[in-house]
Amino acid sequence: MTLADSDRTLVVEELGREPTAVEAALFENLWSEHCAYRSSWPLLSAFDSEGEQVVVGPGDDAAVVSLPAADGDSEAYITMGIESHNHPSYVDPFDGAATGVGGIVRDTLSMGAYPIALADSLYFGEFDSDHSRYLFEGVVEGISHYANCIGVPTVTGSVAFHDDYEGNPLVNVACVGLVDDPDRLVTATAQQPGNTLVLVGNATGRDGLGGASFASEDLSADAETEDRPAVQVGDPYTEKLLIEANEQLLDEGLIASARDLGAAGLGGASSEMVAKGGLGASIELDAVHQREPGMNALEILLSESQERMCYEVRPGDVDRIRAVADRYDLGCSVIGEVTDGNYVCTFEGETVVDVDAEFLGDGAPMNDLPMDDPPEADVDRPAVDVDAAAEAVLSSPNTASKRWVYRQYDHEVQVRTALRPGDDAGLLAVREAGVGLAFAAGADPNWTDAAPYDGARAVALENATNLAAKGATPLAGVDCLNGGNPEKPEVYGGFAAVVDGLADMCATLDVPVVGGNVSLYNDSPAGPIPPTPTLALVGTKEGYDAPTLTLEGEGELLVVGDLPLAGEAEPRLGGSELLAQTGGSDRFPTLPADPAALIETLAAVADHEATLATHDVSHGGLAVTLAEMVDEDAGATVSLDTDDPVAALCNEQPGRVVVETTDPAAVRGAFDGVAPVTALGSADNSGALSVEGGDASLRLDAETIATHRDVIDEALE
Repeated sequence: MTLADSDRTLVVEELGREPTAVEAALFENLWSEHCAYRSSWPLLSAFDSEGEQVVVGPGDDAAVVSLPAADGDSEAYITMGIESHNHPSYVDPFDGAATGVGGIVRDTLSMGAYPIALADSLYFGEFDSDHSRYLFEGVVEGISHYANCIGVPTVTGSVAFHDDYEGNPLVNVACVGLVDDPDRLVTATAQQPGNTLVLVGNATGRDGLGGASFASEDLSADAETEDRPAVQVGDPYTEKLLIEANEQLLDEGLIASARDLGAAGLGGASSEMVAKGGLGASIELDAVHQREPGMNALEILLSESQERMCYEVRPGDVDRIRAVADRYDLGCSVIGEVTDGNYVCTFEGETVVDVDAEFLGDGAPMNDLPMDDPPEADVDRPAVDVDAAAEAVLSSPNTASKRWVYRQYDHEVQVRTALRPGDDAGLLAVREAGVGLAFAAGADPNWTDAAPYDGARAVALENATNLAAKGATPLAGVDCLNGGNPEKPEVYGGFAAVVDGLADMCATLDVPVVGGNVSLYNDSPAGPIPPTPTLALVGTKEGYDAPTLTLEGEGELLVVGDLPLAGEAEPRLGGSELLAQTGGSDRFPTLPADPAALIETLAAVADHEATLATHDVSHGGLAVTLAEMVDEDAGATVSLDTDDPVAALCNEQPGRVVVETTDPAAVRGAFDGVAPVTALGSADNSGALSVEGGDASLRLDAETIATHRDVIDEALE
């Protein structure tokens, strides 16, 4: 990739001369799709990012949100960030995924926060493909290795398999951090001319060169070999030292502003810092500590070597910064200072960069691309009986247990995890504010492939339902918007539709989207990925307890939300796992009329003393939800008044929850005028699921259910 002719013309006009080779490479990377959002920025205004809880919104390394403390007086903030490491994880799944974790954690550090939780949302080709399994295993190993080594728990996430990810998997990682004292908050906005710029962390090498531009191109057939130099190599042990050093620097009040070195390396971090402050910088590239001899100016400036932070500090604090870095065995270089002029870099006494920082950061022209509206789905539902339908959805890798994944993660470290992975959401005890923090993340490519706009609305509602089912009220979200090549009108049209759908539902739920990431050009010789709007949501609740999804075997079973029964509208199966397994198509389900009231009421009901278990109805429909609630000690007997038990069991309309309760009247009363509540039957100690519906019946014991749902474990062990 080289600087496009049209971009070069703009640069020459601004500079009044031809750019140097280093300047051209810097513009190429910072004006890439990955950094400048040239195709997506015009769409992102659809998101509402404001709210009284929002302290720092989009545009910094991470967003900052105020926690509603138990005593009503918030003294703590959380940070939220999400990023993609899609192309690197295809080329090198272990290092690509590992450095994705490292990068989002450093984004957290640069805001003055301590990282307290991670979520990973992963998307691969068909599970039966050897190559997909190779990528899957490598990515999970990379995430677990890096996160476990640095002591940050991975508490929630999602995994999806879809054949359109075969040539381009997605690795989206979200991080929540804690700022327990508002005075510790730091941003990436440079503060004062004359302040010193200090680079702390690993030495700079040649790994990751051109990573930003690499992430802004379609993957080629030989990407796994040709693009390997663009993949960074992580060192979690150094990152752990950097985390603790950052804490000490914050404790001593030594940081004026900070930015981690990610995309475009030092050039990206330092120029963005001073541009945000309307300032400039003078940087000596020779001063950067290096691990490889003979590096040139371009390599030093654009290397994406990991575990590095750029700090703005007062000149009088430089010696103390050096002392802290030395204590944690970290490299430290004084590389220059903040100025009120241009962004200037020198190397071996020669000026190699001399540009206006704001033009470098914000001067890239936006793309005005044509788009086609996504086509309407046909109705073509294959005939299948209840037993075959149940087996199809229960044994799918998409709905199967993800225990093989999350048991590799240390989710107990930091002793905050109150609800472990495998439930609808993770739950953290934030004792500093006296609140429980629920965390959920994911998307469903079946939904957004079938109906981009409505599918994205469903993704937002599904994540909010995951929080509410554990008694939490949504607080804020960040998104990772993944799409194919935007230069293809049909691809760009689908991407635009998921942006609008996600934004509309978040606005309806009054959940500000406070930050995020965009990853386009996820295209390969195998074709484009489905538009994939990963959403990571947090919510808060009183206390640290929540109902789990496992039945206790003592209550009545109700389903909150629409459950089409005999004589009512035919359930829609569009986007369902059943159709993904059996073929066919259908219209996407209709969403609830008042989702905001539904979520608010559900959160209250989940915390009711009579509520024994809760589980949302989503991927795989009611069949999978009920099967997941059964174990060897608790079962369920369910009766459905329906003429189409297959559709009733496998329809995936979001915004529905199965509730086990000892007080059905209280649940009905709470949802009166908000959402329908239907009796399903009762929980018992049978250790089996029995369903009667129409002229069909289904019985599955816990052992049979486990056999269906353990397909990932069985295949990989």
